[in-house]
Amino acid sequence: MCKLRCLTCAALAACCGAFISSPPTTGKAAAAAAPATGAPKQVAFERAAQCIPWPRRRQLSLTTAAGDGSEDLPHLTQDEVRRYSRHLILPDVGVEGQRRLKASSVLAIGAGGLGSPALLYLAAAGVGRVGIVDDDVVDESNLQRQVIHGTSTLGVSKVESARTRILDINPHVQVELYPEQLTSDNALDIIKGYDVVLDGSDNFPTKYLVNDACVLQGVPNVYGAILGFEGQVSVFSYKGGPNYRDLLPVPPNPGDVPSCAEGGVLGILPGVIGCIQATEVIKILLGKGDVLSGRLLIYDALKMTFKESALLPRSEPIAGLVDYQGFCGFAPKSSAAAAAAAAAASAAAHAQPPPRFERVSAQAAAERLASGWSPFVLDVRLPQEAKIASLPFADMVVPHREVARVAAALPRDRDILVHCKVGGRSSKACETLAALGFERLYNLEGGIIAWANEIDRSLAVY
Repeated sequence: MCKLRCLTCAALAACCGAFISSPPTTGKAAAAAAPATGAPKQVAFERAAQCIPWPRRRQLSLTTAAGDGSEDLPHLTQDEVRRYSRHLILPDVGVEGQRRLKASSVLAIGAGGLGSPALLYLAAAGVGRVGIVDDDVVDESNLQRQVIHGTSTLGVSKVESARTRILDINPHVQVELYPEQLTSDNALDIIKGYDVVLDGSDNFPTKYLVNDACVLQGVPNVYGAILGFEGQVSVFSYKGGPNYRDLLPVPPNPGDVPSCAEGGVLGILPGVIGCIQATEVIKILLGKGDVLSGRLLIYDALKMTFKESALLPRSEPIAGLVDYQGFCGFAPKSSAAAAAAAAAASAAAHAQPPPRFERVSAQAAAERLASGWSPFVLDVRLPQEAKIASLPFADMVVPHREVARVAAALPRDRDILVHCKVGGRSSKACETLAALGFERLYNLEGGIIAWANEIDRSLAVY
């Protein structure tokens, strides 16, 4: 039995001649060591590594045959062999594929819902260099879905929190941090030098910026988006394929599409979409499989269905980066653009009538209420938000997009105090009502969150 085992080990070792560095042999020994035709190298290597006694296993040299284009790839250490053994025995990964992953680099835009699972699995898979762009800190509301962070890192920079977790999973990964917002000024410099970009951003200006920068740099962009119970994945800027502008040529108006903070998101959803993104990244790095270029994958968690929609490259060539806040209809954030916008706003203020509603702070509203002010209080949040926390004196709850529908039920001979979570949706509701002829409108600045922080701390902050 022992003799049979030794013969089996010798045969397997012979099959792995391209992987195993051993003293030269001659004569019958050399003939016995000749590679067996047709045996998969990866499987043979794994079995041989299990059979060879430990002193000899320490001498394994994980190189592939010369001339296959892998001479410049980094070698795997013995620790990495043990760590990635399940990859090494996959025919479509193997030793060379793992070495390619080790030589590769991925830049994640965002360490939030999508970036969290993607970064965890890319690190575990052995991607050699990972960059993370995020200027935010870990908040308690993140922990429902951003699994790379934890209670112990509340208040910590997201990039620092992510790096700590990544290095705990795989200390062989080089992690580069960019604790800043991605802008038109820095995007090209940050993206340059990475093999693939994984877009985990959560707003339209950043998605257009990431897309355009990747197109200009010729870097594949693995896109993901989530809201509610649905998610999307595609690969843009890949071998001349479509880009994000082919999916969405014109950005929606601000407020038309709710954010996750407004519309909510199933905590598990970014785990599914982020893992699909990570899978596409690995396929691109390995050069394997059918990449999601030219296809939009749509996932519906409630129906548990996946659908595909074809995408064709038909957008205009991208000449350079622009002001993406302005492009998407938001106020510009750069100092020069902000100054220009302020000047334009000043000129417009002299040319147009004054705003048709007033803005009132939580403190000022509380003082006026205490003095006998009795406005009609309109809560324009979603009904499920009102169940979390509500002003006890609210008269009606209706989503801000539906205020026109209930306009007939609102008083015109009485002040109307409109509020939402932080003030944005209520401002839009006031604009809608003003356009319908309402005059006595007041927008609660900071919304119910400001009220909870400044006036009534018994209210839940969400």
